[in-house]
Amino acid sequence: MTVRTTLNAVATQRVMDEIVASGILGLTVRVNDEQGEWVGSAGAAALGEPGEPPVDGHVRIGSNTKTFTATLALQLVAEGKIDLDAPLAGYLPEFGLDERATVRMVLQHTSGIFNFTGEYYEDGTIVSGIAAPGTPLGGEWVARRYESYRPEELVRLALSKPARFEPGTGWSYSNTNYVLARLLIEKVTGRSVAEETRRLIVGPLGLSGTVVPGTSTVLPEPHAHAYYRLGEGEPVDVTEHNPSWISAGGDMISTTADLHTFISALTSGKLLPAPLLSEMFTPGATGIPNMDYGLGVFVVTTEDGKTLISHNGGAAGQAALMYSTLDGRRTLTAALNYVDDSDLSLAVAFQVASQRLVGEVYGGSTPE
Repeated sequence: MTVRTTLNAVATQRVMDEIVASGILGLTVRVNDEQGEWVGSAGAAALGEPGEPPVDGHVRIGSNTKTFTATLALQLVAEGKIDLDAPLAGYLPEFGLDERATVRMVLQHTSGIFNFTGEYYEDGTIVSGIAAPGTPLGGEWVARRYESYRPEELVRLALSKPARFEPGTGWSYSNTNYVLARLLIEKVTGRSVAEETRRLIVGPLGLSGTVVPGTSTVLPEPHAHAYYRLGEGEPVDVTEHNPSWISAGGDMISTTADLHTFISALTSGKLLPAPLLSEMFTPGATGIPNMDYGLGVFVVTTEDGKTLISHNGGAAGQAALMYSTLDGRRTLTAALNYVDDSDLSLAVAFQVASQRLVGEVYGGSTPE
């Protein structure tokens, strides 16, 4: 660990300890800026065992996967293989998609397509999708967590449900959008999304800890453990599971070091030409205060007016945070492990954790 950043290390470690006290089992935080790097950990890597989470540990990064997938899609736009404003149906005619839904709408979550992990409506209505952690079907997911799903299967399930709104008339976060983006990438390249990720991102950036796992259940060592609680029972260790249930909506594995390298390279213009990077970071309204959405990224405005590029992700007892300034010079990445459940009991703690860390690292918290 090179302690040369402008970070207040003592204050940051205190925030991390408070996050653990709030119910998160363990976390690792990595901060990079012009002065160097700081890495710290707190809490436990496993229930009932000594030892903090490994600072170089692997973690299931959840929806941070979407930023990788959107970057791939935009790189293929740069190669002339994809048109951002073309109907997605023209590339994937086999699904009978609404002709009004464009590639851009899919990447920005404005397509209106049903979220295959379930939709939650403002009136409290829940329309379930597949068995997934953090949903009313979480217990079923635990029992079936080694089963495989094909991405086409997830899309067809989503399309069998009513759309949330007509394409381009609203914003709603949908994992289905990014499974469609994966299928688009595979259709226009003739290669798997894992191969394209290695060709365009992992290989050029030297991301040695980043994996597109497909149906593999393994989380590479070293790693902290993830848990899921069923009712009042003892937590089940779900560290190993088949991530094909979420596909490109959130299946990737990485490390805080690799996430730093990736988000810094992206924001500093090393992965996309400037016009496409500008498209990616152009915010569209989400209805979430001070958090708009570009193409595969949240555009966050801190309490004191700073703009950050971010994506966070969490599911099945693990989560990752990823933030960067617009120039890539100051990044915050973090890995968390916790006991998940169908009631999302730690959702508030997770949100507060990210807000507290952003406030400490960037000098202005995001709103609660």
